[in-house]
Amino acid sequence: MTNIQILKRLFNEYTKKYLPQIFLALFFSLMLAASTSAIAWLLDPAVEKLFIQKKQSLMLIIPLAIIVAFATKGSSLYLAKTIMIGVGEEVRKAIQVDMMKNLIRADTETIEKRHSGKIITNLINDVNFMTGLVSVGILNLFKDSLTLIGLLGVMFYQNWKLSLIAIIMIPLASYFARFLGNRISKVTTQAMDRAAVLNSYLMEIFRNHKLIKVFQKETYETSRANNALEQLKNRGKKLAIIYARSSPIMEFLTGIMIAILIYYSGNLIMQDELAINNFFSFLAAMMLAYQPVRSLATLNLTINQGLAAAKRILPIIDQKHHILEDEKLERLKVLSGTITFEKVNFNYNSDSRLILKNVNLSITGGEMTSLVGHSGAGKSTILNLIPRFYDFSEGDIKIDNQSIKGKRLSSLRENVSLVSQETTLFDDTILNNIKYANLNATEQEVKEAAKLSYSEEFIDLLPNKYNTIIGENGIRLSGGEKQRLSIARAFLKNSKIILLDEATSSLDSETEKKIQDALNYLTKGKTTLVIAHRLSTILNSHKIYVIDSGEVIGEGNHEELLKSSRAYKNFYDKQVQKY
Repeated sequence: MTNIQILKRLFNEYTKKYLPQIFLALFFSLMLAASTSAIAWLLDPAVEKLFIQKKQSLMLIIPLAIIVAFATKGSSLYLAKTIMIGVGEEVRKAIQVDMMKNLIRADTETIEKRHSGKIITNLINDVNFMTGLVSVGILNLFKDSLTLIGLLGVMFYQNWKLSLIAIIMIPLASYFARFLGNRISKVTTQAMDRAAVLNSYLMEIFRNHKLIKVFQKETYETSRANNALEQLKNRGKKLAIIYARSSPIMEFLTGIMIAILIYYSGNLIMQDELAINNFFSFLAAMMLAYQPVRSLATLNLTINQGLAAAKRILPIIDQKHHILEDEKLERLKVLSGTITFEKVNFNYNSDSRLILKNVNLSITGGEMTSLVGHSGAGKSTILNLIPRFYDFSEGDIKIDNQSIKGKRLSSLRENVSLVSQETTLFDDTILNNIKYANLNATEQEVKEAAKLSYSEEFIDLLPNKYNTIIGENGIRLSGGEKQRLSIARAFLKNSKIILLDEATSSLDSETEKKIQDALNYLTKGKTTLVIAHRLSTILNSHKIYVIDSGEVIGEGNHEELLKSSRAYKNFYDKQVQKY
């Protein structure tokens, strides 16, 4: 996408709706330009009428006019900035909302490819640069262009010969600004990349702080942090230096122009071609023009930074997703909840290697079916295909003889609950964490779900009970307590299909019994597919599938598999040894 295409898109999608506010800011920019030009022009009559002709009648009028001009300039600048700040913040929110919408709806595989730290950098830092392009860029373009035109008008009015010399400075400043703008764009991209790496690193530090302590790696991680910060510092320093280069260049150009003008003005005054009052007014206009010329010269830097950020943000907003809600499709009607896998193959889009190969499963509705096998065999992948976190490559998956790809995604997922061994909780109250399964649930329904999952007994011991904030991912709760809250969510959702990945972590016998009792109650009469790690779960299953290297290598009940599957017998023997 070219820079022109990016600017057109930003205008059409984010800025166009705010044209009334932008035109109002343009009006105040005109007022600003007029008042600034008036200040420069008023020095002409001030010098001539008051200092040379000494007219008493104008002793109050001209100073008052100067006060009005300055007051108008200040208030117009304030109002124009306030309006464009409002527009900029609205645009910022709109871009961030579009990003969040796309990220929330993104395919699981897409999210797993991105590091959360880099996404946060895009969402905050890059959007700031894009907002600057829309708000600061537009405002400076308006107010500085109009002010410069007004002041050039005053300068030409006072003496056109001096004005022609002065305007030579504008193309020179533009040339240097263009050169610096290209450097700014490149270094900004590098700086944002380093900031993204640092964000990612910080998130890992906070997530793994216990690991760092137990392996005594504080010094090592401090060194890594220092290295990351050093690289970010170097990029930031380089960016600031490039910005700073504009000052000496502009100061040097201005100094040359003023020296030439004073020299030439002196000749004109000596030859009686320029009055002293005209010179003072011209000089004031030229000095006032310094700020808008400098601002316009560096506007290219703001534009380049915004465009560089847009090239990182827009691909995130435009990311196409494969697993989407299609309202044209019929809703899935779940009756018994029987699930069948028919010759299912699966591989990730980024990898041609098959994870699942010709998998055939028949999971009877209302009964428990177990998947057993070593780690990495493909059991979790089978679970993830049912709610369509990923889509299978070949074959079909049906629920009650209806292909899940041919039905609305929302109607599929509303009938599926997932209880994973990696419990995910929000930094919120216990009430809101349970209620996440059904935001319209009453408090009584939440308490009933907590009771059925054996969560109520530890919740009642907390000082704020259901209103207790549990910390990031439930850090203030034990592993067993977090698992019970996850089960409570599943109770509240009350779906017909339960996907269960049993926790492998060791719990005390009392907690484990409570969790097992809660799961038994949860799965009663429900279609349940469980990745089994506990012997009791395996023995309670109506059917067991043995998975190895993405293939089904055995199926049947416990007694049948003990006779027919060596892999299952080895698995069973290991489980018996644990007990």
